[in-house]
Amino acid sequence: MATEDCGETQELRLPRSRMANERLHALIPGGAHTYAKGDDQYPENLAPVISHGRGAHVWDIDDNRYIEYGSGLRSVSLGHAHPRVIEAVRRELDRGSNFVRPSIVEVEAAERFLATVPTADMVKFAKNGSDATTAAVRLARAVTGRPRVAICGDHPFFSVDDWFIGTTPMSAGIPAATTELTVAFPYGDLAATEALLTRYQDEVACLILEPAGHSEPPPGYLAGLRELADRHGCVLIFDEMITGFRWSEAGAQGLYGVVPDLSTFGKALGNGFAVSALAGRREVMEPGGLRHSGDRVFLLSTTHGAETHSLAAAMAVQATYVEEGVTARLHALGERLAAGVRDAAAGLGVGDHIVVRGRASNLVFATLDENLQPSQEYRTLFLRRLLAGGVLAPSFVVSSALSDADIDRTVEVVAEACAVYRKALDAADPTPWLAGRPVKPVFRRLV
Repeated sequence: MATEDCGETQELRLPRSRMANERLHALIPGGAHTYAKGDDQYPENLAPVISHGRGAHVWDIDDNRYIEYGSGLRSVSLGHAHPRVIEAVRRELDRGSNFVRPSIVEVEAAERFLATVPTADMVKFAKNGSDATTAAVRLARAVTGRPRVAICGDHPFFSVDDWFIGTTPMSAGIPAATTELTVAFPYGDLAATEALLTRYQDEVACLILEPAGHSEPPPGYLAGLRELADRHGCVLIFDEMITGFRWSEAGAQGLYGVVPDLSTFGKALGNGFAVSALAGRREVMEPGGLRHSGDRVFLLSTTHGAETHSLAAAMAVQATYVEEGVTARLHALGERLAAGVRDAAAGLGVGDHIVVRGRASNLVFATLDENLQPSQEYRTLFLRRLLAGGVLAPSFVVSSALSDADIDRTVEVVAEACAVYRKALDAADPTPWLAGRPVKPVFRRLV
């Protein structure tokens, strides 16, 4: 399966995965159900198709084992097939998963969630993050009577729905009139946000943003947004899909002490099972219910939104996080990994080119060329070397299932990749190490 690669180290060959990818593309547009999982995100012919996972490891259909990062696009934060979560799911599967009326599990899950996120008064569950964020936007428009949505333009993704996708390079099929109702503000800049709200005075229904990202919020920033939203009469929405549980069990709002009107959770909430949540203040959430005197808002109504086994998974995840200190463990593992990667990169003379960024529980990496500019070519080189060493890492986002030995092995593989990276920088041309087309960004206009 292996062969020499530019005289460096052995390279993977994935014949079964390659054939499976052809089958995927023949039947599924894009070859995956999430664009971020597409084979265009990986070096050519080196996109493994997964057979199964256990803890922090996954196996592909070519029988290769990998240490995995960014598991399930950050959703599997406890590791694959976590025993406590799986047991909770199995118990509910034997009792039925969906009924013509609410299950008692729904109120138990709501009580558990609101105990974990005490800044919210009400919660409604769904299956994916996009449904939750779009419901938040619809609710904000309804309670304010305003048409415009202000998104943080520095954050990469909010929803698959038109109000957001129309602002991306993949806007085909979305009417311009829809896109025109979405405006953007820069993260960390209160003056620019106030100028936007003043320009569209009494038109902006909500400010929606990830409360934190690759860097900590500037001092006073989130509190300043809270004040701006109150003063201009718009709804403040925190997208906590990523920050939820990874920043604290109660998300960024629990860590930084700034309470939004609405917030959305997902990803880590179900440890891979499909569950998301829209939560918020009672007076903002209740128009989506039955106990008010105003116009009804079609908030969220999903056949599968309250499947009992997914809600059971969410309750087990929350219990595990609180009882086992999972958030602290994620930070400790991330700190160990970040220090190791930075030391390895610096030791091989590429410390300015392979850059680890983000909160320790949510690390990503940047690959920079000889001019210190972001480079898809150098990212391709780096990913190929990681894969060759048995590390599947589109990011360095950790799960709590990783061991110290996993981290140490990852750092060894990173060091091997850094040695090749240095040679490519010295040649000022990574092409000989690519063996095919470079990886591509998800959001682009043309294939």
